[in-house]
Amino acid sequence: MQSSRIFIVGSGVVGAATGEGFLKAGHEVTFIDVSQPRIAELAARGFDVRSEIDLSAEPESLIFLTLPTPHEGHRYDLSAFEAGTTSVGKALAGSPARHTVVVRSTVPPGTTEGLVKTTLETHSGMTANEGFGLASNPEFLRAVSAAEDFANPWMTVVASRDPQTTERLRALLAPFGGELRTFTDPAQAEFIKCAHNIFNATKISFWNEMWLVAQKLGVDLDPIAATVARSAEGSINPQYGIRGGAPYGGVCLPKDTCGFLGFADNIGVDMPLLSAVVETNDRLATIVSDEVDTATHAASHAQLRESAATATTGTAAADPSTEAVAASGRQQHEPA
Repeated sequence: MQSSRIFIVGSGVVGAATGEGFLKAGHEVTFIDVSQPRIAELAARGFDVRSEIDLSAEPESLIFLTLPTPHEGHRYDLSAFEAGTTSVGKALAGSPARHTVVVRSTVPPGTTEGLVKTTLETHSGMTANEGFGLASNPEFLRAVSAAEDFANPWMTVVASRDPQTTERLRALLAPFGGELRTFTDPAQAEFIKCAHNIFNATKISFWNEMWLVAQKLGVDLDPIAATVARSAEGSINPQYGIRGGAPYGGVCLPKDTCGFLGFADNIGVDMPLLSAVVETNDRLATIVSDEVDTATHAASHAQLRESAATATTGTAAADPSTEAVAASGRQQHEPA
């Protein structure tokens, strides 16, 4: 594998694991951080670490943004992330080489082509995907095993508008193994990372809510949860339930979601997550129903037009139910 010049901007848990992983793979890595204690720690470990990024004498390189993006209430705090991106933009302005900036931090969808692109273009005087490459490569590292996770990824996601940038990152990351998926829209990669974390959080909260019921009933939840993890299709089938815009239906799922809410209420246990599940499904069912009505209405008008055309030309009219059937077919997850 050809060695690459790599900068890691933001050298916390994610940045340190990312940079160290690239070093072990034979790449030339420099860590950038504004925290003096972190700089001292990385320097003590023998790493090349600096407080500022300088690209003036650097060859073509990959610059990974692994900056903190904490939350403040119900919003991401991107102040440190923006400050780090600004420093990279200024460094790009002083370099004759074409560098590639890769967003590895967890950010809300649209950040790479919004805040990052605008900030880099403003401070570099260049245009993204022309003067510099731009991509998203979200991390899937667990804090307790970040270095091991980087070295042995189970999923790698890369997204860029520039095919050459995508292929360059594929060549860099594929040797680490695991499944690698590429996208042309960076927002998709950012969305994947957010949904990844939110799905994990939702699963934890689901079983915590069930634990409250189990506590009230005096039963041990652990063997129950372990069995459901092996019996529920949503747990054993990766494709189950992932088609958006398709509410669950049939008999079992509506019966047990609504019935269990009443059961929990009778024993004095509030289940806000389960309530939200039912509310969301009801809302989606209404939306889908409205779409079916719209499709059916359009099909009826099309039939009238086709009938008129048939009367004139003698050509058979198309079946007007096709669109409505397609729309109504969006219902999903009806167990046998």
